[in-house]
Amino acid sequence: MPRYLLSAYGPAFPDTGAFDERLRKDGHLVFAGGLEPAMTATTVDGRGALTDGPYLETQDSLGGLWVIEAADLDVALALAAEGSRACRGSVEVRPFRTAKS
Repeated sequence: MPRYLLSAYGPAFPDTGAFDERLRKDGHLVFAGGLEPAMTATTVDGRGALTDGPYLETQDSLGGLWVIEAADLDVALALAAEGSRACRGSVEVRPFRTAKS
């Protein structure tokens, strides 16, 4: 079954526990996790430079994520809409690449 990354953007995620449980119960959940605030990030550029703070300075930062399995993109988008309501923020949906045979 295809996997999708649902990235949640916003400052707080008050109602995600029930949504996580629904994903688990319905067999969609692979992984879910919330992140500490963006100000706790350290950015590494691969050339040895470390910078305190997030990679991008933006109003809305990545606050958490779900990795789900869904039959197709339409199902993933419907689940993302529920996740958006649960976290009261935007949710970006991206499919994982599939291995080529």
